[in-house]
Amino acid sequence: MKGYEWKSALAPMIKKYLDMKHVAGFKYAGQERCLQHFDHYYYYSGYEAVSFTKDSIMPFLYRQDESMSSWCMKETLIIDFARFLNDRGYKAYIPVQKHEWKRTSYIPHIYTRDERIRFLQAVDTYPAGHGLYRDVTDPVLFRLLIGTGCRLSEVLHLRKADYQRETGTITIRQSKNGTSRTVPLCESLQSRMCQYIDLVHKEDENCFLFPGGKEGQPLDMSTVYRRFRDYLLMADIPHTASGPRIHDWRHTAAVENLRRWSEQGKDLTILLPYLSAFLGHTDFRATQYYLRLTAEIYPHLVKKIEDACWEIIPEGGFRNEE
Repeated sequence: MKGYEWKSALAPMIKKYLDMKHVAGFKYAGQERCLQHFDHYYYYSGYEAVSFTKDSIMPFLYRQDESMSSWCMKETLIIDFARFLNDRGYKAYIPVQKHEWKRTSYIPHIYTRDERIRFLQAVDTYPAGHGLYRDVTDPVLFRLLIGTGCRLSEVLHLRKADYQRETGTITIRQSKNGTSRTVPLCESLQSRMCQYIDLVHKEDENCFLFPGGKEGQPLDMSTVYRRFRDYLLMADIPHTASGPRIHDWRHTAAVENLRRWSEQGKDLTILLPYLSAFLGHTDFRATQYYLRLTAEIYPHLVKKIEDACWEIIPEGGFRNEE
């Protein structure tokens, strides 16, 4: 809520908590709105001191008109805030996490090398558009997605200034997890990027790298997805209601890196943090998923991955979860 006026006795500590998260690079927009509701609830419930007790927070956590996912989100946030208060000398009650986020059962499509070649051939040979730069834009756009494992939203919000010619890197700003990162490009992609920018972008450093139909706006995600479906058809890659998706290029990039490192005998415990940073993960939960997925797709690597990462992969074998 823009322009919200904080009013409860907890307001000063809530604002310090939010400042800490923002300084750390997190957007925390949804969490801030939730804490605004909590501040409103706390004030109008008559609590006049920094008294973070069980009785004061349980009615806020579990409103009967809310969904289980809302309860889960509030539990996670309030637990973290309670620990923040305890660390600063307040005696705050820490609730128990009773609900967990539902994990999707979707099994991503890991593109084979042959599919990747056919797909890019389809992109490169698509008939030239009528001044829309599709034949110029898409070969660079999809190579960025395939080569870097970036999210589609991250690529579409790149601006011209986010590509550094001197280092051959792109800067992803304020990604899904509220953080920024630098992603290196291979030499062939660097060359394509330079040619593309020189052709399409002449002056404005702040313009979107992949502009859309509306002036000053990036290419629309739905437009990219329609084109993606065209290329799948041309490449003879079957598409159903369950995929493949554009996001599966990200899964493929992660799995292929792990496969290559494992077959080369590299130490995965050393390289996993690099993969996590490269993909913009904030913790290793997603990396655990890619370890399991790699072993499922390449069974001959199971022993190598288990030996290298037995402390990271949970017991019970490999499961399909994202």
